[in-house]
Amino acid sequence: MKIQRSSALKFSAPLLAFSLLSAAMAAQSSKDVCSDPSPAQMCTPANTCGSASNPCNVNVKRTSDGASSTPSIPHAKGNSLFCMSVGTSVTWKTTDKGDGFVIDPGSSSPFDPTGAIRGGSAHPVSVVAKRAGCFKYSVSACHPGEVYGMCGTANPVLIVFDKK
Repeated sequence: MKIQRSSALKFSAPLLAFSLLSAAMAAQSSKDVCSDPSPAQMCTPANTCGSASNPCNVNVKRTSDGASSTPSIPHAKGNSLFCMSVGTSVTWKTTDKGDGFVIDPGSSSPFDPTGAIRGGSAHPVSVVAKRAGCFKYSVSACHPGEVYGMCGTANPVLIVFDKK
C-alpha cells in the first residue's frame, strides 16, 4: 500500500508563514511609539517639521473615517508620526472651508500656551513647542452643520526633541 501526502499541506506552510509575518508586521506598526525608551531616535529629517527659525504648518481635516493632521513635510501622510524641535512655532489650520477643529494634547501639553487648541478655516492657531517628549494627542474636525457627535477624531503621535 502506498501512502500519499495531501497537497493541502504543501500549500498551507507558505500560507502559515505569510500569516505569521503579516501579524508580526501589524503588531510592530501598532506598537505604542511613546513606550519606546528613546522615541526621539525615530526623528529624521524626513519626518521633522519646521525648526526654531522655520515654522511648522499642520493641516487638520475631517476625513470619511475620522480626522487627520498632516504636517508640512514633503510626502507626509495624515496622522503619521512627526517630530519637531523645542522652540518650533506650529500653526494648526484647516484648508477645508468652514471646518472647525480641536487639538487636545492633554494635561502634559508640549505647547505654550497650554490647553486645547481650537481653530477653523478662518482661524488658524499658532503655538510654540516648549517641552521635549513623546505626545499622543487627539485631533477632531467637523464639517459645518454636522450633528453633535458626528465630528471625526484620531489620535496621532508627535515627538518634540531638544535641539541637537
